[in-house]
Amino acid sequence: MYVIIAGAGKVGWNLARELLSKDHEVTLIEDDRRRYLVVEQELEHAVQYGDATELWVLERAGIQRADLVIAVTGDDEDNMLICQMAKEKYLTQRIVARVNNPRNLQHFKLLGIQPAVSATDLILRLIEHEVPQYGLVQLLALEGERLEIIELEVVQGAAAAGLRVEEVPLPDGCLIISVLRDGGGFVPKSDTVIEAGDEVLLILDPGLESAITPQFTQSTAAA
Repeated sequence: MYVIIAGAGKVGWNLARELLSKDHEVTLIEDDRRRYLVVEQELEHAVQYGDATELWVLERAGIQRADLVIAVTGDDEDNMLICQMAKEKYLTQRIVARVNNPRNLQHFKLLGIQPAVSATDLILRLIEHEVPQYGLVQLLALEGERLEIIELEVVQGAAAAGLRVEEVPLPDGCLIISVLRDGGGFVPKSDTVIEAGDEVLLILDPGLESAITPQFTQSTAAA
C-alpha cells in the first residue's frame, strides 16, 4: 500500500514510522523547513519538503497512485483542502483527516471527508468509558455503512440481566456481537445468559440507542 501523509508533527511522524515498519511505502510531506530537516534524519527519502495544499507538491509525491492520503497538519482548513483534492481531483479511494478543533467536525462531514478524527472527541469518549454513569459508550460510528457499535454495562436488576441472548427484546437492526466478562471477551451464542456486570457490545442502525440502553443500564426495581 502506498500512503501519503501531510504533516510531520508527532502524529504524522509516528504514523509514517509505524507504516514503514509494516513494509508499506510512505511519503511524509512537511512544509516547515526545520521540522523537515529533523524528520529527514530518520526517515530520509520517505519525507519530502513542501506544502501539501499545492498540487505540484502532491503530484511530486505521487498522489496519482496513492492508495491512502492522511492529512494530519495542525490546520483544519489545510486538512480539508488536502483531502478534498485527493478525493475529487485524484480520485484517491481512501482518505483520513485529522480535526484539530472538534467544532469543525461538521464541516468535514459536509464536504464528505470521512473518516475525520478529532483527538478531543476521542479523549472525551475515553473519559466517558471510565465513568459508569454515562451508561452508553459509542465505540465506533460507521457512517458510510450507517452502523454504530456501542458498549453497555449491564447493571444489577436490569431487564436483560439473567436472559439468554435470544430472549433479549432487541429491535430490528440491532445485534449483540460480544460480551466482556471477568477480564475476557467472547462472542455469545443464542443461549448465552447475560449477567449483571457484563459489558455488552452491540452493532445497530443509528438512532436505536434510546430503545436499547434502558434494558441494560436501568434496574427494573428502581423503575
